[in-house]
Amino acid sequence: MRLCLVTPFSWSRPHDVNEHVAGVAGELRKLGHSVTILASSNRAKELAAGRRALLDGLDADVIALGPAVPISRRSRIGVPVGARANLSLALQLGRFDVVHGFEPALPSLSYLALRDAAALTVATFFSPERLSYPPSRAQRDRLLGRLDALIATSEETAEAAAARFPGHYEVIAEGVDLELFGPGRKRKLMVLEWRPTERPLVRGVLHELAELPDWELVLLRTKPLAGRPTIPRLLRGRAHVRTARDGASRAPLLAEASVFIPALDGLGRVALEAAASGCAIAAPPGLRQQPELAGAEAARLAENDEYRARKRERALAAAGGASFAVVAEQLDSVYRSLAKRRHAPAASRDPLRDRPWILADLHMHTNWSHDCTVDPADLIMYAEANGLGAIAVTDHNVFGGARETADLARDRELVVIPGEEVKTDGQGEVIGLFLQEEIPRGMSFAETVAAIKEQGGIVYLPHPFDRMHSIAEPATIQRHLADIDVFEVYNARLLFEAYNEEALRFARKYNLTPGAGSDAHVLQGVGTGALRMRAFDGPEEFLLSLGSAQVLRRPRSLVYLQSLKWMAQAKERVR
Repeated sequence: MRLCLVTPFSWSRPHDVNEHVAGVAGELRKLGHSVTILASSNRAKELAAGRRALLDGLDADVIALGPAVPISRRSRIGVPVGARANLSLALQLGRFDVVHGFEPALPSLSYLALRDAAALTVATFFSPERLSYPPSRAQRDRLLGRLDALIATSEETAEAAAARFPGHYEVIAEGVDLELFGPGRKRKLMVLEWRPTERPLVRGVLHELAELPDWELVLLRTKPLAGRPTIPRLLRGRAHVRTARDGASRAPLLAEASVFIPALDGLGRVALEAAASGCAIAAPPGLRQQPELAGAEAARLAENDEYRARKRERALAAAGGASFAVVAEQLDSVYRSLAKRRHAPAASRDPLRDRPWILADLHMHTNWSHDCTVDPADLIMYAEANGLGAIAVTDHNVFGGARETADLARDRELVVIPGEEVKTDGQGEVIGLFLQEEIPRGMSFAETVAAIKEQGGIVYLPHPFDRMHSIAEPATIQRHLADIDVFEVYNARLLFEAYNEEALRFARKYNLTPGAGSDAHVLQGVGTGALRMRAFDGPEEFLLSLGSAQVLRRPRSLVYLQSLKWMAQAKERVR
């Protein structure tokens, strides 16, 4: 598969997310995938190489799309225009099967890549602190509708992310390089990941260190501009400060350390590296409520060799199951499961090529619907007068209008497809075509689909992204992709054309069979949305004909059509 991994952080600076991306990219390549990393950078050499790669057709493992812009959870700075243009070009040239964005809840390349990609999309969240973007719920819903899989690196992150981006999260660890990190020759050394705001934790460890004359302590800084901790005069010979922002610089230190004390809000990657290096992890229960417990736990590990050995073996076992190779295999499983959702591509050869072309409007209503006054007989005459060869009558939660229209057109050339637009229980509407009897409203999405299939009908999903009305959640649509026979990519009655564009993007992503209709509630709206397709006989030929169909847009003023509908309803009430 062709995979695209997008990181929001500058590739020219050390960052735990970038280390994860680089690690899994290498292992995914070993599994046979073609992997391209897209990122920003502040190095002129990397930016020049990125421009060459765009000109050469993305022939590079890492492509710098533009200069890095400082981002944070409170940032409102957008991605530079040049980087946006390069990102669009890279997504177009790459023809990726999967675009995987990391920390997309930041104003960054990751967010834009997932929002604009035409491929299958996966999002990975690392930190509960990086979930503030986009600020508006509409933008978040739009992004969520384009995500095919949600991943978090911990249960805590999954819970926090689900509050902003609801859905099912698969927890996959960050991953560690077991070739770089491994147990070395241990000595009486403790390593504490230092944070300037966690003074009680540091004081507790320093207090216990004073009672352990044979042990040393390294206060490890993993963040830039973290300041320098104050070390008591009596411990200055045994307590030191080290800065190590990337894995390569941390590996030698952790290899000889016997005990590791993680910061309360430290990097999960550093704790995982320490575990892989054979360090006993001093993180007792209740540490966040009482940070001083870290010192007591570190002292116990220092004094009790047997206890320290047990904790060491436990840490090594946990790290062994979180290697980059294991993470890559889990991601590979996610990618392949998403690829199975795609429908088989339509046959290149048109099996009905000898049939004449007709125009078909697959979504309209009669006076059997509560909000329409169109008489079935008038509908037939109007459709024929406007050159339609087939129409689908899909009244709201009632089948009588479709049956009446089909009976009136029995001896005419116009083909009437009997259908019904069924309101589900909180998951939008589903249209059944080629039905034989009425389907009750109020059932679940799955039950409605099953009821259509039981009649040998065709499942047609109307206006799937029209957020002005009740619609199915993206997760519901994705669960039932195999059951959806036709996906409406053009509805002439939608207020915002962006909803139709979203449906077309979704249909192309999963190779769904496109449909189109006017959703007419007045005669003047009939045929404003239609398909040019081959003449057909029955549901099987109907689906074959849709394989070569073309969407026709013949819109009229929505204000005009809606005014006619309201006038007709008003006249009906007066009567």
